[in-house]
Amino acid sequence: MSESPVERSQDTVARGQCLCGAVRFEVHGPLRPVIYCHCTMCRRSGGHFDAATACAPAHLRLLSSGTLRWYQSSASARRGFCGTCGSQLFWEPAHGDHISIWAGTLDRPTGLKAAVHIFVADKGDYYDITDGLPQWPGDSPPEA
Repeated sequence: MSESPVERSQDTVARGQCLCGAVRFEVHGPLRPVIYCHCTMCRRSGGHFDAATACAPAHLRLLSSGTLRWYQSSASARRGFCGTCGSQLFWEPAHGDHISIWAGTLDRPTGLKAAVHIFVADKGDYYDITDGLPQWPGDSPPEA
């Protein structure tokens, strides 16, 4: 059974969904540039490093979320994924000032650009980072 597509609102900045389409969402506000995260948790949860944008929680509108599940991956954050197809969708810090959205879940064109690599001290040993973007060993620039 197929669902009819939901009309895109005029203030919609982006739309996205999981692989099976059971979780669908819209963003109604600005999106942060993409950050590549190479931390061990991101690599283990997805098999490689992650590429995520982010928005204010109030700007994320879930259109279909019956299979959305949350996993408390640490004391400081939880991860949202589809319970049917397993697609990773969201990362939400405990402080709640933003919600990260996996950039690959967004419909094209996104208009997004990558900005930085974080947690490169934890990156896999099987690849090099050669795109010229800034690289931080942790989650912020090293102290000068």
